[in-house]
Amino acid sequence: MTLLIFLRRFVYIGYYFKKLDWQKFHYFTNHYAIGNQKSKLSIWYGMLADSIKFNISLLEYFMFDFAHKTKEEKASWSGTGYMYEYQLKMNPPEYRSVLSDKTQFLVQYRDFVKHEFITLSALEGNPGKGEQLLNNPSGKLVLKNSKGQCGRGIEVVDSKAFTPVSLVERLKATGNDFAEAYVVQHPDLMSLSPAGLNTVRIITQLDRTNKVHLLGARLRITVNSPIDNLAAGNIAAPIDIDAGIVTGPGVYSDITKTDEYHHPVTGVSIPGFQVPFWSETIELCKAAALVDTRNRSIGWDVAITETGPELIEGNHDWCKLLWQLPVKRGLKDRLEAFLIEFQHSTINHP
Repeated sequence: MTLLIFLRRFVYIGYYFKKLDWQKFHYFTNHYAIGNQKSKLSIWYGMLADSIKFNISLLEYFMFDFAHKTKEEKASWSGTGYMYEYQLKMNPPEYRSVLSDKTQFLVQYRDFVKHEFITLSALEGNPGKGEQLLNNPSGKLVLKNSKGQCGRGIEVVDSKAFTPVSLVERLKATGNDFAEAYVVQHPDLMSLSPAGLNTVRIITQLDRTNKVHLLGARLRITVNSPIDNLAAGNIAAPIDIDAGIVTGPGVYSDITKTDEYHHPVTGVSIPGFQVPFWSETIELCKAAALVDTRNRSIGWDVAITETGPELIEGNHDWCKLLWQLPVKRGLKDRLEAFLIEFQHSTINHP
């Protein structure tokens, strides 16, 4: 490790502490100390050393279970620092707005989006459009912030409880700036978990010839939650890319919880679950990946309805936890070839 890399990772440590969820940190530390019969001091030392050496965040030390891994195994995991640097190269900041701004995304990728939406400014300027949205077939609305992350601030509401004027007031009161029609999922997914929309995350990567490669597919499953993010306490399971069949249990990002082989509420088996319209879902993501090739590595969130798949959003900073935890191994090797190719092409084609 060069001095420059060491200093950069030391700066990352400061960032991790600044953003740290201290309640979760102490919770994980106590659980780890008891389960591994180690002192907190030894855990903290190992955590800081591994954070610098393997470019992971503090909480990822627990989530990746580094206390029980060899040096070689640790090196195979993509942590926050590594992914930040990778995605910075693959999805340059000057081109990311189409993905980081949800309303821009819905416009840019309209051909792959079936549900209706309206921004706060458009709603204020044209209440008639608000009436159309309020009368959508699902009877529900999803209120979001166009710059929101990890499902924070999202509300699912009964559209009958609002008028265009009161919808404007609710958006402003909750810090959200657009509303979209609630997507009604396929009956099979509804049977698995009716609490919220269960989406498929498919990660695409473009090589230098713009061929689309699939880095992985995961089923995000709600557990008594209207949103399906791992950060909200839900589970995710691996999907076989070729068959669209779930190949393992649902896993939490909470290290104190055990894997779920059956949905904890509905009892439906998770391994063996067949995602409907799988070939159509894959083709949709491959086509979407070529819409704007300036962003080369994207995590697509796809809803599966009774009539087929549709995009919910695309993520330039797709989650390394959702990618790796369900398969219980580090997947950095899936990215290294693309990184080397990118670096060479940058040198050869300035």
